Amino acid sequence: MTRLFSALAAAICLVLSPLAASAAELSPETIEGATTVTPEDAIALFDAGVPFIDTRKTSDFDAGRVPGAIHLDVTSALTQESLAEVVGLNDPVVFYCNGHTCLRSANATKMALEWGYTEVYFMRDGYPAWETAGFPIE
Repeated sequence: MTRLFSALAAAICLVLSPLAASAAELSPETIEGATTVTPEDAIALFDAGVPFIDTRKTSDFDAGRVPGAIHLDVTSALTQESLAEVVGLNDPVVFYCNGHTCLRSANATKMALEWGYTEVYFMRDGYPAWETAGFPIE
């Protein structure tokens, strides 16, 4: 009987472990110092000409993006200098990636805040939600 319970407990752990791991990989809902925006909020920023920074890998960027988005892969191209070439410290800027299971835009948002950017928008649900909402893509 003890073996049965041990086997059952092990099976439950195997099933729940990936769920716990994936939950730990969710991007934060908010980032202190930034404004979290939905695609419905972000479209007004887009219409106002605010720069959108796509922090995804090149293959994702090439597959589709917010029109006019600037590609600064957070793992290889986003630096204080590269961001400064696009936007001033006190200018608005929107960061996005592949949604709430992607940490790239959250990391980029935190980096921008650390570098002194003051009007940072974090589109947590990212490009997939933007596209699903029917907003322009290229």
